[in-house]
Amino acid sequence: MTTATAGAAATGTPTRSKPDRAPADAPLDLGELAGLRTVRARYPWRWAAGLAALVVLAQFAHGLATNPGWDWATFRVYFSADTILRAVGRTVELTAYGTVLGFVLGAGVAAMRLSRSAILQTVAWAYVWVFRSIPLIVQLVFWFNLSYLYKRFGFGIPFGPTFGDFETIGVLGALGAAVLGLGLHQAAFAAEIIRGGIIAVDPGQREAAAALGVPRRRQAWRIVLPQAMRGILPSAANEVISLFKGTSVVYVMAIGELFYQVQVVYGRTGRVVPLLMVATVWYVLLTTVLSIGQYYVERYFARGADRTPPPTPLQRVRSLVRGLRARTATAVALGGRS
Repeated sequence: MTTATAGAAATGTPTRSKPDRAPADAPLDLGELAGLRTVRARYPWRWAAGLAALVVLAQFAHGLATNPGWDWATFRVYFSADTILRAVGRTVELTAYGTVLGFVLGAGVAAMRLSRSAILQTVAWAYVWVFRSIPLIVQLVFWFNLSYLYKRFGFGIPFGPTFGDFETIGVLGALGAAVLGLGLHQAAFAAEIIRGGIIAVDPGQREAAAALGVPRRRQAWRIVLPQAMRGILPSAANEVISLFKGTSVVYVMAIGELFYQVQVVYGRTGRVVPLLMVATVWYVLLTTVLSIGQYYVERYFARGADRTPPPTPLQRVRSLVRGLRARTATAVALGGRS
């Protein structure tokens, strides 16, 4: 007993002890919470910013609908015209060829950069350095004029006799030069994207696979590549979309892709703004299709990391429709009983 407690006991004064705190794991008394009032958090600035954004969007939509300068009548005439549709097909064709050539060649360059050969590493690094440094339009003009430097190509022994040759201008026309320029330019960026995805995979997994006797090719296809794809796909999709829009640069070679054809039409009709809107809407639509494809491909390769992926937009719409039907059926049943 302390001195204060002894003195209090001697004088007969009762002591006031400090109330003990409830332990952290004590059950919550719901009776104490019954009288509390719930107050929702308020975010005035968030609501103000959202309202301002809606006002700006409404003003922009009103301008699109009422400003006669957009000339939507001309837009409707040329949006589905045969010349524009053929140009859209040529744009998609250039994108497909450039993507396939770029990523196939880029995979080879990435393998060279990851090899243990100093010569292959140096050659691959020099390729990436050169083709990332030169603007795409310069590369396209160079390949378009390749026949000026090399009038004929031949097959044979290096620095020795040739067994056959052919004229460059007969093989590498405007379309071939465009595909070659787009593919070689794309390969430099694709190589770095693929290399970055591969080196992001934990090397301990390859070591474990090697310790278990898994062949190197099987390690690459079944262990490294599925994990690397999760890092490769977002950047690769961005590059494909950039290539799709970058095909407009081939107008310097007089190839009838979308932007070139739009230029021809508004040069003849003088309707610049509606024809530019035709190209803009087509670019947006096709980019949207590529983005949707990217979403589902990424979802497919994310199966190992996310065992319960979130529902897709289509699945959410179906769930919403089923919920509305269930609530409607319940309301009808309750109304029939009453």
